[in-house]
Amino acid sequence: MKSKKPLYIALGILIALLSGFLYYRYFFVFGDGVKAGELNYVVRKGYLFKTYEGKLIQSGIRSKQTGNIQSNEFEFSVEDKAIAEKMMMNSGKTFELHYKEYISTLPWRGYSPFIVDKIISIK
Repeated sequence: MKSKKPLYIALGILIALLSGFLYYRYFFVFGDGVKAGELNYVVRKGYLFKTYEGKLIQSGIRSKQTGNIQSNEFEFSVEDKAIAEKMMMNSGKTFELHYKEYISTLPWRGYSPFIVDKIISIK
């Protein structure tokens, strides 16, 4: 009679590797920081999962060279409904937003890998 122990060990290793990969790809916070600028919009959209998506226009100097185009727009998603509604009520004002950056997106988290989790200030 053959032992099933090597099969269970291999299956356990495979499950552990797959779990680690999924955690790294979708739940590991790759970076976080603060962005400041004028809030252009926040909208709730989506076909199956309704998510809050927004755009912040950052101030700064834009490059005049054609090869070095730098975007001054910060596109983000918001998970917390209360934060999104507060942003909607203050559209056009200057915000400082704290965000977390993930490697990949999840449909219920939003379209952007940048997730705003806190409003630092509104001016």
